[in-house]
Amino acid sequence: MNASAPRVAIVHDWLTGMRGGEKVLDAICELYPDAPVYALVRVPGSVSARIEAHPISTSPAQALPRAGRFYRQYLPLFPTLVEWFDLDRYDLVISSSHCAVKSVIRPGRARHLCYCHSPMRYGWDQFGAYFSPAQVGLWGHHAARHVMAGLARWDRATAHRVDRFLANSQYVAGRIRRYYNRGSTVVYPPVDTSFYRPGPAPQPRSGFLVVSALVPYKRVEVAIEGCRMAGVTLKIVGRGPEEARLKQLAGPEVEFPGWRSDEEILALYRGAEGVLLPGIEDFGMVPVEAQACGTPVVALDEGGARETVADGVTGVLVDTDSAEAFAAGLARLRDLRLDPAAIRDNARRFSRERFMSEFKAAAADLLETSR
Repeated sequence: MNASAPRVAIVHDWLTGMRGGEKVLDAICELYPDAPVYALVRVPGSVSARIEAHPISTSPAQALPRAGRFYRQYLPLFPTLVEWFDLDRYDLVISSSHCAVKSVIRPGRARHLCYCHSPMRYGWDQFGAYFSPAQVGLWGHHAARHVMAGLARWDRATAHRVDRFLANSQYVAGRIRRYYNRGSTVVYPPVDTSFYRPGPAPQPRSGFLVVSALVPYKRVEVAIEGCRMAGVTLKIVGRGPEEARLKQLAGPEVEFPGWRSDEEILALYRGAEGVLLPGIEDFGMVPVEAQACGTPVVALDEGGARETVADGVTGVLVDTDSAEAFAAGLARLRDLRLDPAAIRDNARRFSRERFMSEFKAAAADLLETSR
């Protein structure tokens, strides 16, 4: 390995919006300001200015019809597309992966550090959330099962292309063990606890909030029905393929303001009685952002929420993903007298500064042990 500064490349699945994975990518780009970024598909202007400032290369998928919106339709092509990138001139390849880019091919002298947001959800335990007969029809369901089974085999077979895995939670570390038979180090994602903070003065709080992409596995319909049963109002910030269906389910007590700016979401966090997380998240940055504002969370007692929400201290963990259970969780939250300062202190465990320090140390250790 070169004694001089290593030449670094960053690979991300797709750049189509500023969600949790892209917030991690933003922090990685800050650590490596000169590194080029490679992505299967890109929608220009859809991610942060810091990411956009890097040289960005895309795969041939960029030329496919409406690739920026319908990239998941091209999943069967991803095994070929991730091998398209020419990474021969780099010493360290960093993949920020929740689908396919952990399987890029790097040169023999280089090392590959994968920050794994999740093993490929579609091919493993969330197939039904994306390709149920109700969503894609019976024939589409059977065809997708065949395709995804092949992708899962490929995903497992290419896990050896990673030299070291970093997992975004203990929950994901367990999935990496189960699906890839590999160990990993947990480095929690970066939450900007300097930006997400309580307001300068206490303010009245009313109603509940969901901030989420509107996709099946988020289970937003549970939040809608739970709030209806509890007789409370709900705002759902986000967009996605489930939006029309969810609006049909919702009553007048539910508002859909669409995607909002970070500043607007900050204000919504500060004004909400609580933030709801009805689905299983690999980590879940939204509940941590909310807690950084002193706002409690009602979350399903599964996945990353078990690591970020302290039941009875910073919110409520709900046993099942039923509307009845969430309605009971909302009632319990209203009976608790939670300390906003303690809620914020819990969120500080997941600061951007901690992520930057731990990620940089992991990369340096990988390069050092490779000498």
